[in-house]
Amino acid sequence: MKGIILYFSKYGATKKYVDWLSKSTNFDVVPVKKAKKSHIKDYDVIILGSGIYASGIKGVKFLRKHAKLLSDKKVLIFCVGASPFDEKAFQTLKDHNLKDDLKHIPCFYLRGAWNMDKMTFIDRTLCKLLFKMLAKKEKDKLEVWEKALLAAGNRVVDWTNERYLAPITKYLANLNQ
Repeated sequence: MKGIILYFSKYGATKKYVDWLSKSTNFDVVPVKKAKKSHIKDYDVIILGSGIYASGIKGVKFLRKHAKLLSDKKVLIFCVGASPFDEKAFQTLKDHNLKDDLKHIPCFYLRGAWNMDKMTFIDRTLCKLLFKMLAKKEKDKLEVWEKALLAAGNRVVDWTNERYLAPITKYLANLNQ
């Protein structure tokens, strides 16, 4: 099967996963910003990898725009976030991003990294505002992702791990059978 990985990586964690995955699959790699219609037409397997930004998965608009071309393709999405996996939060993310024509696409979650020093001024400012808001909440009322964000704070943390790709590589192996 001929495959491609389309990706968006703002701070590097998603790109790290893309590099690991492309090495094990020999799939071509193209940033979502440079993706074209032909990148769907010419491939059997299309993977979209993106960080999670304000509850959005970058690149989903591109897939939605070309949804009719995806019908005979094997498509999957992986998204990368700083929080530990939480089923409820992940389901909310999928419901928000994968609607209508994209609802059937398998989606995987991979844990990323956290480094406020690498963030843009706007992202850093929004995170600081979020920290202040969360600090006012009762600790037992915090969601999993909120606890993880507060725990990370200003520390530099990299949770990326190639083993998180195991469910994706297993899924891809099953496509070949």
